[in-house]
Amino acid sequence: MAKINKKPRGLKAVAAFVRGEKKKGKKIVTTNGCFDILHVGHIRSLLAAKELGDILVVGINSDASARALKGSGRPVVPERERAEIVAALAPVDAVFIFSDRDPRKWLAKLKPHIHAKGSDRGMGEIIEKDIVAASGGKVVLLPLRKGRSTTDLIKKIRREK
Repeated sequence: MAKINKKPRGLKAVAAFVRGEKKKGKKIVTTNGCFDILHVGHIRSLLAAKELGDILVVGINSDASARALKGSGRPVVPERERAEIVAALAPVDAVFIFSDRDPRKWLAKLKPHIHAKGSDRGMGEIIEKDIVAASGGKVVLLPLRKGRSTTDLIKKIRREK
């Protein structure tokens, strides 16, 4: 199994890795998220994403972009730690941190065969579908794990204080 040293890298290094794997005929799958407090929903989604191809690349929202998306008090876990945790997971081949609120810029660079998203949104709400399609890829919606979210987990922890 190809690995990029199993630690977070910059987008340039990940893009070079992806180009090399494509030349070997590997199918590239990308996904992204905050991955703030890792839970079973994250693991199941990453496993499902990996099943869609050969190489799984994960974009992690920076602290600033996670805060912009999730609100103040988030993320709970700093970006470097979140990226390191996700990079250590078996289905993940490469991880990088991105600072935009959405993944379109880096998707335009990586040009994955498949971009996996949670099915908590409909395809019409997936803003990156056009950029993925423009390079010949497709967006695949992963099964939703109801009741498995970081937001719900944080609420439960706060109630039990």
